[in-house]
Amino acid sequence: MPTRKLQHYILGGFHESPGEGVPVFDPYTGEEVARVSGEGLDFGAILEYARQGGQALRRLSFAERGRILRALAEHLSQSKEALYEASHTAGATRKDAWYDVDGGIGVLFSYASLARNLPEGGLLPEEEYLPLSKDRSFQGRHVLVPKEGVTVQINAFNFPVWGLLEKFAPAFLAGVPTLAKPATPSAQVAARLVEQIHASRLLPEGSLQVVYGGLEGLWGRLSYQDSVFFTGSQATALRLRGVLPPEVLFNAETDSLNAALLGRGVTEPLLHRFAEEVFRELSIKAGQRCTAIRRVLVPKERVEEVAEAIVRRLSTLRAGDPREEATTLPPLVSLRQKEEVGRVVEALLKAGASLLYRHPVDDGAFFPPTLLLAQEPFQRAVHTLEPFGPVATLVPYETLEEAVALANLGGGSLVATIATEDLEEARALVRGLAPHHGRLHLLNHRTAEPSTGHGSPLPRLLHGGPGRAGGGEELGGLLAVKRHLQRVALQADPESLTALLGEHAWGAEKPAGVHPFRKYYEDLEVGETLTTHRRTVTEADIAAFANLSWDHFYAHTDELAARESLFGKRVAHGYFVLSAAAGLFVDPAPGPVLANYGLESLRFLEPVGVGDTLQARLTVKSKRPRDERTGVVAWDVEVVNQEGKPVAVYTILTLVQKRP
Repeated sequence: MPTRKLQHYILGGFHESPGEGVPVFDPYTGEEVARVSGEGLDFGAILEYARQGGQALRRLSFAERGRILRALAEHLSQSKEALYEASHTAGATRKDAWYDVDGGIGVLFSYASLARNLPEGGLLPEEEYLPLSKDRSFQGRHVLVPKEGVTVQINAFNFPVWGLLEKFAPAFLAGVPTLAKPATPSAQVAARLVEQIHASRLLPEGSLQVVYGGLEGLWGRLSYQDSVFFTGSQATALRLRGVLPPEVLFNAETDSLNAALLGRGVTEPLLHRFAEEVFRELSIKAGQRCTAIRRVLVPKERVEEVAEAIVRRLSTLRAGDPREEATTLPPLVSLRQKEEVGRVVEALLKAGASLLYRHPVDDGAFFPPTLLLAQEPFQRAVHTLEPFGPVATLVPYETLEEAVALANLGGGSLVATIATEDLEEARALVRGLAPHHGRLHLLNHRTAEPSTGHGSPLPRLLHGGPGRAGGGEELGGLLAVKRHLQRVALQADPESLTALLGEHAWGAEKPAGVHPFRKYYEDLEVGETLTTHRRTVTEADIAAFANLSWDHFYAHTDELAARESLFGKRVAHGYFVLSAAAGLFVDPAPGPVLANYGLESLRFLEPVGVGDTLQARLTVKSKRPRDERTGVVAWDVEVVNQEGKPVAVYTILTLVQKRP
């Protein structure tokens, strides 16, 4: 039976390229499992299809896109076994595939949850309104809007599922269509994922297309509205920068020589936990992770002890068929990758590194887990050559300053681990390493158990790094979404800004004809304002609140001490002011407002004393849907005294029922 040629997922369906294509082999069995051909692709038509699809995608709100991502995650969760099976043909054990498959699905869930906190519509306001005139009749604000182009996403071979989904999710949530290009050595796994995505029928047409093979003929068709997100080697990233039009956004996540640094302030248990972390990074995916530990920095006097702890763990690895549960050391993704790692190790040895340990393995695509020692810590090769496999180099240091200098010789890294129980040492290391790394992972007795590990990027935290690591922001919650949005400074009158952005601008108030607590979510208008009746504060109010709350702070209860305070008199509790304001604006009867959801940005601006009269102004600030039955409404509250001076301002959040 001829090997299956992978079909591109383009133009609304599956299409096969002509030609024999490039063979893809199972690294354990050596069998050909697929063929990849990129011949005959019409990138003009592919991009146009995506741009047309982008129009429909942008018409969806953040919440609607988030619900689609959640539904897709749930769909893929039901068919993970097929992805696990496909992963074995790329040399991944079940544990390795868990990081890839479940990790990718987890990213979809994470960005679906993130959507619940974003505004209605597809515009994302930033910061606050900026007054541009004294009377605030002219204001400005920064706003993020979806670009009208396509994001081309080029993925690495080591995570064919996670790599595709972690780039796709933030782009989709931003409203930008994706054209993905998986790496050839594991393209058969990505193809299985794409088949499952297509079977879900969840994605709007054109929001995701996937091609295999080369991308010749694409670059000249991209414009300033498009972007390229790349994961891979630094050398390939540099070549791409050279062929891309300068106006195209290029986001790179490239190989980096990540370090794990053992401080002097360590206990015996922490030293062994540190050794376990290094071992994990050498064994998971056979060390084929862009975040894997390549350099192990340890105090000079503890090199032998650390080496022994790591080697003891490496000696337990069992090479074999990744389909077998007992296998803890799978092959590399291909024989070519094995040759590449071997060349780098030989170069390190020739540059002066010595061999501390090499694990015995079978032939084929297996590479022996290897531990080297840098005889000359500042030798350049150790900090510039990356063996992308189960290889790490011990680098001894004498002082903390030297340790920082050695770690930073990597020229910019994705992540570094700092292991120490000494907080002063940790502080010095964080200050020294932070400018050169995208993520710092602190290991001590408090994090030993809950830590997600050195090499595991999390959807809500930055995945990227400066310098050699590429300078990108591939993950990081909203950071990754914002990479696909265009920032624009919007200047207008309050009414226009409120209407355009869906968030109240001061000066755009509209008197409420009906108490807003009597309205369903859909019926509330942003800017709708209720001005309440008044209440005069009495001495009995302050005394009663002190007794009720048990807050007997002197400024509220001690007449003599209060006179000598900065207030010059007894004043009401700040939280009494909040409670009194709620009494003024809350409609007590049952209605669509279901619950208080939170309070934000509280400021007490003026003291309130006996005889002061309070009045509240309640304005619908913004709305965002929560689920099919409810939405969250943010209300601006301003409490003023008898002179019209604001005494307190804040935002409250309420859960409001949608119309049945």
